Amino acid sequence: MAALALPFENSFASLPPAFYTRLMPTPLPSPYLVAASPSAAKLIGLDPAALDDPDTLAAIIGNRVPERSKPLSAVYSGHQFGVWAGQLGDGRAILLGDLPTAQGPVELQLKGAGLTPYSRMGDGRAVLRSSIREFLCSEAMHALGIPTTRALSVAGSDQGVVRETIETSAVVVRMAPTFVRFGSFEHWFYKRQEGELKTLADYVIERFYPALREEDNPYAALLEEVTRRTAHLVAHWQAVGFMHGVLNTDNMSILGQTLDYGPFGFMEAFDSGHICNHTDQGGRYSYANQPQIGHWNCYALGQALLPLIGEVELAQESLDIYQSAFATKIDDLLHAKLGLREQRDGDRELLDSMFGLLQTNHADFTLFFRRLGGLRSDGPSGDEPLRDLFIDRPAFDAWANTYRERLRAEASVDIERKLAMDQTNPKYILRNYLAQVAIEKAQNKDFSEVARLLQVLERPFDEQPENERYAALPPDWASELEVSCSS
Repeated sequence: MAALALPFENSFASLPPAFYTRLMPTPLPSPYLVAASPSAAKLIGLDPAALDDPDTLAAIIGNRVPERSKPLSAVYSGHQFGVWAGQLGDGRAILLGDLPTAQGPVELQLKGAGLTPYSRMGDGRAVLRSSIREFLCSEAMHALGIPTTRALSVAGSDQGVVRETIETSAVVVRMAPTFVRFGSFEHWFYKRQEGELKTLADYVIERFYPALREEDNPYAALLEEVTRRTAHLVAHWQAVGFMHGVLNTDNMSILGQTLDYGPFGFMEAFDSGHICNHTDQGGRYSYANQPQIGHWNCYALGQALLPLIGEVELAQESLDIYQSAFATKIDDLLHAKLGLREQRDGDRELLDSMFGLLQTNHADFTLFFRRLGGLRSDGPSGDEPLRDLFIDRPAFDAWANTYRERLRAEASVDIERKLAMDQTNPKYILRNYLAQVAIEKAQNKDFSEVARLLQVLERPFDEQPENERYAALPPDWASELEVSCSS
């Protein structure tokens, strides 16, 4: 049987050879399937049952190359923690090619498939621990309605790799329309190769933003559209309490999708200054800083595109839409999270006091918004599940009374509002401790919890009474978990 016989093309391979290196994945011994996403498989026309086939397994871990694919690793550069890092590139990622879908072509990329010319001091591998986290979070974010790369599968091998300790290897099959990132443009700008810069920009516009070809300055229009998408993406992150952890320019998608899941985290006990990445000791990528870092990264992209845009003023105009786009989007999302249909004077004070209350009491972010849907507009009867999240009960009561007054002002209907809020505020998120439990079982070759957790996260807004424990407050030991850039 052929290895993953799918109609691969590779549009990125049509670019000049300077943009990538053609190479083959490095095989791993005795591979095994850890988990797969049926919905991601169906998106590319693959029968989910086929993922159990040995030939398919060989393809998704890099031991056999699918027919018609043209494996390559792309070069790019970037700013890391605000400092120019120079050339980076796909140090452990190999692009197989793209497949047609109802939503347009989707690329398949193997992450952890071995050394490439861009591996620098790395070994080209990914470990099971981080691969499971990326697999689960990619699919969880998709289910939450947040723009993101997808994950088809994660497969493992007992071959050891050295991180803080010796861990086992794994390969994630990632899916996205493209993996071109801000750093892809920075690479050619800092090398002063304007021809290659233009080639890349024209490729991105032609393939992903064709409507921009008609603009007076397509490159300024590209910068504006990417800036808008990035602002909207960060607003979605803030609204759901997601923290990326390492928002370097080489981790920013040119399509405004969440890209490169590493030391991410979802907010639990609310702290606006929370840092989910143990490596980020300065807090550059804290929850509170994400909006301004998104803007900073867009400026880095604007700098890279400036030779094509031609005028600083045009580039500045494209970048200036970030703050208003973010403010409008986050305001809309927060109104939806509070079940407010209208925008009214005084809403900003209501939101600010809410976040102040969450901060002072370190209330659980996800449970607060989920339980808020059950608050009654006619009085405090039934407040206890929500009230119990707060240490300062009188402060909560005062805010809740103000919120009730706001609900009554727009004649909110409790039942209708709760239905809407429950489709906006998830009950289930990928808490670090849930991922850790699944990882520890998988390290002992029990993959059942990864599959179960995927099923739960695919329906984050449903009640799922049989899975109630996945929505509970984290246990005490969860506060000791740390994630870092090591993977």
